[in-house]
Amino acid sequence: MTSNLAKIEALLFVSGDQGITPGELAELTGLAKPAVFAQLEQLKQKYQADDATSLKLQATAERIRLTTKSLYAPLLENYFAEPNQVSLSRAAMETLAIIAYKQPVTRADIEEIRGVGANGALKRLLLLDLIAEAGRLEVPGRPIVYATTEYFLDRFGLHSLKDLPPFPQVEQLDLPLDTTDLLARFNDLVEPSEEKKEK
Repeated sequence: MTSNLAKIEALLFVSGDQGITPGELAELTGLAKPAVFAQLEQLKQKYQADDATSLKLQATAERIRLTTKSLYAPLLENYFAEPNQVSLSRAAMETLAIIAYKQPVTRADIEEIRGVGANGALKRLLLLDLIAEAGRLEVPGRPIVYATTEYFLDRFGLHSLKDLPPFPQVEQLDLPLDTTDLLARFNDLVEPSEEKKEK
């Protein structure tokens, strides 16, 4: 049988950078808030005492999230030290394309468009400085919105977002979205088609 601690840990993991509130944890696990706080404290102590894990709990503005211990910051920085040599997965490219065309956009919007989680792709794009947090929506939960960066423009040889490959009815770009078509248009920035090369 799944333990309450494991349930909370799983929810923290999938909530990603957005984090999750104690109230949401209580509602999803069926626990009372005091029990949720007790479990969070137990999880916090577990991470602090375990030198074999890189994780820690972080509480900000009443939202709880999983982050990595500062001890591992140099390791992560080294991993992403040469962004031009780091290839982007299809998931990351697709997420980046959606942000480029639909910015500012929330993680929930991205995940609804793609139909799968975007937490890993967002973290990678943030570390590569291709996207950045561009504020929060004034709605319940105040979700973070993401937008592309100046480095994104430089990385793809763009003077401005107007130089992005045209997308039909871009002003009406909404759900659902054919991400295959979107990714194909965006990938053309990286590997121009033979037809365009000839021109």
